[in-house]
Amino acid sequence: MSCSRVLAAIAGLSLAGGLTGCFQPLYSESAHPGLVEDLRAIEVAPIPNRIGHYLANDLVTDLNGTGQSPPPKYRLMVTVTLGTGTPTVNSELNVATSATVTGEANYTLIKIDGGAQVLKSNATAAAAYDRTQDRYNDLRAARDAEIRIARALSSEISLRLASALAGKTS
Repeated sequence: MSCSRVLAAIAGLSLAGGLTGCFQPLYSESAHPGLVEDLRAIEVAPIPNRIGHYLANDLVTDLNGTGQSPPPKYRLMVTVTLGTGTPTVNSELNVATSATVTGEANYTLIKIDGGAQVLKSNATAAAAYDRTQDRYNDLRAARDAEIRIARALSSEISLRLASALAGKTS
């Protein structure tokens, strides 16, 4: 390797190293003071059904992964609907070889003091899985798809909540 290539590599690394402190998360505490406390102060109302259980756990972890329970300022109410489609059918056996589970979450964030609505929106997610002749495998694969949907919905909802709370005026 020539000397000029070594010097160019060193210059590139030192330039990249100098810029590492310039980047920060979009919804960080330094960019939006009080945002982390606001996210931790969101109480997630119970969500019915198995998908609701998975989604509520993921939301609590995403919004407040500390294990502490600060006094709630906001309440998040979520309803989830699931649908299943079978886009691929084996022509020899006339059975579906895959399925796609879709989930839609409608959610509302309200202030606990006074009940003013902060955000009302919806999020969607989908997960595909392979189907087989074994019933247990199909059930387990469908449940895994639900878990993946809950994680995706939780990520989308958490990001939108952070965006809404980062832009609040009071």
